[in-house]
Amino acid sequence: MELRAMAVRFPEVASHPNRVAFDGVLTLVDVASDRAPSGARGRRVILTRAAAALPSLLGMAVDYTPNWDGHDARTKCGVITEADICGNQIVIAGFIYGRDFPEVQQAMAKEDAGTMGMSYELADAHVADMRASVWTLTKATFTGAAILQREKAAYRETSFRLRALGKKAGVRAA
Repeated sequence: MELRAMAVRFPEVASHPNRVAFDGVLTLVDVASDRAPSGARGRRVILTRAAAALPSLLGMAVDYTPNWDGHDARTKCGVITEADICGNQIVIAGFIYGRDFPEVQQAMAKEDAGTMGMSYELADAHVADMRASVWTLTKATFTGAAILQREKAAYRETSFRLRALGKKAGVRAA
Protein backbone atom coordinates (compact mmCIF):
# COMPACT_ATOMS: atom_id res chain seq x y z
CA MET A 1 0.00 0.00 0.00
CA GLU A 2 1.29 3.43 -0.96
CA LEU A 3 0.51 6.43 1.24
CA ARG A 4 1.04 10.07 0.34
CA ALA A 5 -0.15 12.83 2.64
CA MET A 6 -0.15 16.60 3.05
CA ALA A 7 -1.70 18.80 5.74
CA VAL A 8 -1.97 22.35 6.98
CA ARG A 9 -2.18 22.45 10.75
CA PHE A 10 -4.38 24.98 12.48
CA PRO A 11 -4.00 25.60 16.20
CA GLU A 12 -6.47 23.67 18.33
CA VAL A 13 -9.20 25.86 19.78
CA ALA A 14 -11.36 23.89 22.19
CA SER A 15 -15.06 23.95 21.33
CA HIS A 16 -14.62 26.43 18.47
CA PRO A 17 -18.21 27.05 17.26
CA ASN A 18 -17.22 27.61 13.63
CA ARG A 19 -14.81 24.67 13.16
CA VAL A 20 -16.68 21.41 12.78
CA ALA A 21 -14.23 18.73 11.68
CA PHE A 22 -15.01 16.45 8.76
CA ASP A 23 -13.36 13.73 6.77
CA GLY A 24 -14.23 11.94 3.60
CA VAL A 25 -13.16 10.06 0.54
CA LEU A 26 -13.10 12.65 -2.25
CA THR A 27 -12.44 10.31 -5.17
CA LEU A 28 -10.51 7.32 -6.39
CA VAL A 29 -7.31 7.30 -8.43
CA ASP A 30 -6.55 4.94 -11.32
CA VAL A 31 -10.19 3.78 -11.32
CA ALA A 32 -12.87 4.71 -13.86
CA SER A 33 -15.73 6.78 -12.46
CA ASP A 34 -19.11 5.10 -12.10
CA ARG A 35 -20.73 7.86 -14.13
CA ALA A 36 -19.63 10.91 -16.07
CA PRO A 37 -18.72 13.90 -13.92
CA SER A 38 -19.94 17.35 -14.86
CA GLY A 39 -17.79 18.82 -17.62
CA ALA A 40 -16.73 15.43 -19.03
CA ARG A 41 -19.10 15.57 -22.01
CA GLY A 42 -20.90 12.42 -20.93
CA ARG A 43 -17.72 10.39 -20.56
CA ARG A 44 -16.54 8.52 -17.50
CA VAL A 45 -13.06 9.52 -16.31
CA ILE A 46 -9.97 8.07 -14.71
CA LEU A 47 -7.98 10.41 -12.51
CA THR A 48 -4.46 9.01 -12.62
CA ARG A 49 -2.33 8.87 -9.49
CA ALA A 50 0.20 11.09 -11.27
CA ALA A 51 -2.49 13.71 -11.95
CA ALA A 52 -3.78 13.74 -8.36
CA ALA A 53 -2.14 17.01 -7.29
CA LEU A 54 -2.55 16.89 -3.50
CA PRO A 55 -0.91 20.29 -2.90
CA SER A 56 -3.65 21.93 -4.95
CA LEU A 57 -6.32 20.54 -2.57
CA LEU A 58 -4.98 22.21 0.58
CA GLY A 59 -6.88 25.38 1.44
CA MET A 60 -9.57 24.75 -1.17
CA ALA A 61 -13.20 25.18 -0.26
CA VAL A 62 -15.93 22.64 0.27
CA ASP A 63 -19.35 23.60 -1.10
CA TYR A 64 -22.86 22.18 -1.31
CA THR A 65 -26.31 22.71 -2.80
CA PRO A 66 -29.46 22.76 -0.62
CA ASN A 67 -30.68 19.52 -2.24
CA TRP A 68 -27.28 17.81 -1.88
CA ASP A 69 -27.29 17.02 -5.59
CA GLY A 70 -24.42 18.97 -7.12
CA HIS A 71 -21.87 21.74 -6.92
CA ASP A 72 -22.25 25.41 -6.06
CA ALA A 73 -18.83 27.04 -5.92
CA ARG A 74 -20.45 30.18 -4.47
CA THR A 75 -21.70 28.32 -1.39
CA LYS A 76 -18.37 27.60 0.27
CA CYS A 77 -19.13 26.13 3.67
CA GLY A 78 -15.74 24.76 4.70
CA VAL A 79 -12.07 24.25 3.94
CA ILE A 80 -9.81 21.28 3.16
CA THR A 81 -6.78 21.07 5.46
CA GLU A 82 -5.54 17.53 4.76
CA ALA A 83 -5.24 15.36 1.68
CA ASP A 84 -3.95 11.81 1.61
CA ILE A 85 -3.72 9.04 -0.96
CA CYS A 86 -4.26 5.72 0.75
CA GLY A 87 -4.44 2.82 -1.66
CA ASN A 88 -6.64 4.16 -4.45
CA GLN A 89 -8.58 6.67 -2.31
CA ILE A 90 -7.99 10.39 -1.98
CA VAL A 91 -8.96 10.94 1.64
CA ILE A 92 -9.48 14.53 2.77
CA ALA A 93 -10.18 16.25 6.06
CA GLY A 94 -10.90 19.78 7.16
CA PHE A 95 -13.69 21.69 8.78
CA ILE A 96 -17.12 23.07 8.03
CA TYR A 97 -17.99 26.55 9.21
CA GLY A 98 -20.66 25.28 11.60
CA ARG A 99 -21.77 28.63 12.98
CA ASP A 100 -21.93 30.24 9.54
CA PHE A 101 -23.65 27.24 7.92
CA PRO A 102 -25.77 25.61 10.65
CA GLU A 103 -27.95 23.99 7.97
CA VAL A 104 -24.98 21.91 6.80
CA GLN A 105 -24.15 20.74 10.30
CA GLN A 106 -27.81 19.98 11.05
CA ALA A 107 -28.32 18.12 7.77
CA MET A 108 -25.22 16.00 8.36
CA ALA A 109 -26.42 15.14 11.86
CA LYS A 110 -29.71 13.90 10.35
CA GLU A 111 -28.26 12.11 7.30
CA ASP A 112 -27.32 8.48 7.36
CA ALA A 113 -23.53 8.65 7.06
CA GLY A 114 -23.65 6.00 4.36
CA THR A 115 -25.66 8.20 1.99
CA MET A 116 -23.29 11.17 1.72
CA GLY A 117 -20.41 11.44 -0.69
CA MET A 118 -18.15 13.97 -2.34
CA SER A 119 -17.15 15.23 -5.76
CA TYR A 120 -14.05 17.10 -6.88
CA GLU A 121 -13.80 20.35 -8.78
CA LEU A 122 -10.94 20.70 -11.30
CA ALA A 123 -9.27 23.20 -13.57
CA ASP A 124 -6.53 22.77 -16.16
CA ALA A 125 -7.38 19.10 -16.69
CA HIS A 126 -5.48 17.35 -19.46
CA VAL A 127 -7.06 14.33 -21.16
CA ALA A 128 -4.77 11.73 -22.74
CA ASP A 129 -7.17 11.04 -25.65
CA MET A 130 -10.27 13.18 -26.13
CA ARG A 131 -11.75 10.52 -28.46
CA ALA A 132 -11.55 7.74 -25.87
CA SER A 133 -14.79 6.40 -24.41
CA VAL A 134 -13.29 6.83 -20.92
CA TRP A 135 -11.14 9.93 -20.47
CA THR A 136 -7.82 9.49 -18.66
CA LEU A 137 -6.78 12.64 -16.81
CA THR A 138 -3.01 13.03 -16.85
CA LYS A 139 -2.86 16.46 -15.22
CA ALA A 140 -5.30 18.49 -13.14
CA THR A 141 -5.52 21.19 -10.49
CA PHE A 142 -8.08 20.75 -7.73
CA THR A 143 -10.13 23.90 -7.15
CA GLY A 144 -12.50 22.57 -4.49
CA ALA A 145 -14.92 19.84 -3.54
CA ALA A 146 -18.65 19.39 -3.06
CA ILE A 147 -20.62 17.50 -0.43
CA LEU A 148 -23.49 15.65 -2.04
CA GLN A 149 -25.57 12.51 -1.95
CA ARG A 150 -23.34 9.58 -2.82
CA GLU A 151 -25.78 8.49 -5.54
CA LYS A 152 -25.21 11.84 -7.31
CA ALA A 153 -21.40 11.54 -7.24
CA ALA A 154 -19.40 10.34 -10.24
CA TYR A 155 -17.67 7.89 -7.89
CA ARG A 156 -20.04 5.90 -5.68
CA GLU A 157 -17.25 4.93 -3.25
CA THR A 158 -16.88 8.47 -1.94
CA SER A 159 -17.96 9.44 1.57
CA PHE A 160 -18.42 12.43 3.85
CA ARG A 161 -18.96 12.62 7.59
CA LEU A 162 -18.60 15.07 10.41
CA ARG A 163 -16.14 13.87 13.03
CA ALA A 164 -17.08 13.42 16.64
CA LEU A 165 -15.90 16.25 18.84
CA GLY A 166 -12.33 15.83 20.01
CA LYS A 167 -11.50 13.14 17.44
CA LYS A 168 -8.25 13.79 15.57
CA ALA A 169 -8.03 13.66 11.82
CA GLY A 170 -6.36 10.71 10.24
CA VAL A 171 -6.35 8.51 7.22
CA ARG A 172 -9.29 6.15 7.14
CA ALA A 173 -10.82 3.91 4.57
CA ALA A 174 -14.45 4.33 3.66
